[in-house]
Amino acid sequence: MRELLAGTRGWALWTQRTQVLATVAAGSDTVHTWLAEEPDNTDAVVMRTRVTVERALRAHREGHARTTDLWRQAWEACDSAARLVPADPVPWVCLLALAQLDGKQRMEENRLAPPGPMLFPGPWALLAEADKRDPCNREAYHRMLQFVYARRADGSLSEAVNFVQWAASSAPEGSALQALPLFVRVERYRRERGNEKALDLHWVTEDATRDALRALHIWFDKSVPTENSLLDLNHLAHALWGSLQLSEAARVFKALGPYYTPVPWAYRARGPDDTTQAEEVFTRARARCFAADRERKSDS
Repeated sequence: MRELLAGTRGWALWTQRTQVLATVAAGSDTVHTWLAEEPDNTDAVVMRTRVTVERALRAHREGHARTTDLWRQAWEACDSAARLVPADPVPWVCLLALAQLDGKQRMEENRLAPPGPMLFPGPWALLAEADKRDPCNREAYHRMLQFVYARRADGSLSEAVNFVQWAASSAPEGSALQALPLFVRVERYRRERGNEKALDLHWVTEDATRDALRALHIWFDKSVPTENSLLDLNHLAHALWGSLQLSEAARVFKALGPYYTPVPWAYRARGPDDTTQAEEVFTRARARCFAADRERKSDS
C-alpha cells in the first residue's frame, strides 16, 4: 500500500486507489500498524481517514449500535486530514461520503442552498472544496448522488436526474461525469424490480439512447483509457447494448477486456447477489455486440 500510493500521480488516480484500498483495509489493522510505524507519513494519515469513514458507512448500512460513535470518529479524522494535507481532495470526498448518514439533514453543512435551480439543499460547500482541489472529481459527484438518494425515504429520482444532468452539462469533454446519467437510469430500473422486457423498453427510448451515445462520444471517446473506471465502462457498455447500439457497445467491451463489474448486469439476474448469472449476462451481451460488429464490418 505504501509503495503503491507513493508512486501515484494525479488526484483522480489517488482518489480511486485510496478508496479501493480502504474497502480492503477496513477489515484489518493494516493502516493502524502503518501509521504507528510512520506517524508522520501523510499518505498513512489519509488512509486512516479512508478506513475510518469506510467503517462508519458499513456500520450505518448494518444498523450497528456504534454507528454514531464511528461517524463522529470519521468526521474528526476527515477534519484532521484536511488540515494536514490541505491540497488533497480525499478528506472532502470523505466528508461527502459521511453526509449520506445525515439523511434528515440535521447538520447545517448538509442543507446549504444549491448553486442552481431544480437542485436540492445539500452539502454543496463540501462538493465545492473537493472541486477546488480536483475539478469534477468522479467520486465526489458519486457521493453527492448517494446523498440525494439518502435525503428522502423514496430517494427522489427526479432530484437525482436534475443533479446528474446539471453535473454532466458543466463537466468538460472526457470527464467521467458525462457517464453519471447512466447510473440514475440503472437505479430507476432497480427500483422498479422489473423484468427483462421492462429493461429493454427502459433503454430503447429516445432519451436513454441519447444519454448512452452522449456518454460514448463526450466521455469515452475523449477520455484517457487508463484512467477510466471499470464501473463507468460497464454502465456504458450496458447502456449501449440495451439501446441496441451494438457496434458502439463492442468498442466499450473491447476496452474492458476480460474485466467486468457485477453492477449493472446483476439487475438482469434472478437476484442482485447472483454474480454467476450476472457474469453470464455480461458475456452474452458482449458476444452479441462483437457478432453484430463483425457483421457490420463484413457488410461494409
